[in-house]
Amino acid sequence: MKLNFQRALVTGGAGFIGSHLVEALIENKCDVVVLDNLSSGNPSNLLPFKDRITFKEGDIRDRDMLSKAACGCDAVFHLAAVVSVPQTVEEPVDSAMVNDIGTLFVLEAARTLNIKRVVLSSSCAVYGDDPELPKNESMNVKPLSPYGVQKLNGEHYARIYCDLYGVKTACLRYFNVFGPRQDPSSPYSGVISIFMTKSINAETPVIFGDGNQSRDFVFVKDVVRANLLAANNDRAAGLVFNVGTGRSMTINELWRLTSGLSGFHGEPTHLDSRPGDIYASLGDTRRAESDLGFKAEYDFEQGLALTFQWYKNTMTPEGHL
Repeated sequence: MKLNFQRALVTGGAGFIGSHLVEALIENKCDVVVLDNLSSGNPSNLLPFKDRITFKEGDIRDRDMLSKAACGCDAVFHLAAVVSVPQTVEEPVDSAMVNDIGTLFVLEAARTLNIKRVVLSSSCAVYGDDPELPKNESMNVKPLSPYGVQKLNGEHYARIYCDLYGVKTACLRYFNVFGPRQDPSSPYSGVISIFMTKSINAETPVIFGDGNQSRDFVFVKDVVRANLLAANNDRAAGLVFNVGTGRSMTINELWRLTSGLSGFHGEPTHLDSRPGDIYASLGDTRRAESDLGFKAEYDFEQGLALTFQWYKNTMTPEGHL
């Protein structure tokens, strides 16, 4: 893809999605600055290309550090966040300082430095548990968690910065992203990364609820492509886009497929559902298709196989990454 910007800041660039985005930007001849406080990001994610980026260890709430990192950039990809729904339920104020105020700081840095392109990572969590499926961008939103509220606030700020200040913002509502480099060690990790390590270690997983809750799982490489398309297209300015596949999968079915890859078929343990969890999620991606030219290229089984191979190759004999 030929990019219409030359230097980009990626906040949260040492994280799961961020590191894949950094890699793609480098492959597309872009100079990249990464700002990450390493609270959840891992420097090892950047090791293969660490000599080709500028890395700054710091927090988006440090406005001086943020401005220095963004200076000279003509695009910003904002991925730094408290990304765990349960963590925001447990720590609503602390998480808001990152997800609300931190996002506002990023947008303000773009405005003051005259950076015209900002792509914000939002979430399907903004929709809440409305039974209407698939979720489309014109629906009324009713978040069930502080995380969803915080992401929605970021979208509102992005629209205002576009309308008032001319910053060409775009917000991407990710559905359930999965792929290599997703850390399974945290209790807040994505379900696929947890299932991968459990199945490889021949351990039974815990499923919260009956397992019939469904998700629209989208492979990380597709999410990266959506980011590049959003930054590269002026038609995206001021808009929000679903980033998913338009296909859903139950958690029980996910475990069955993962078990098939590993050969371990242990029965999961079921516990009560967690507060703030959404039962059914499926994205309508027609706006992204028409305005961005985005359509997921990896089908679920292909992405799952690639992810499983990465975990299998990366895990130590002791069963750790």
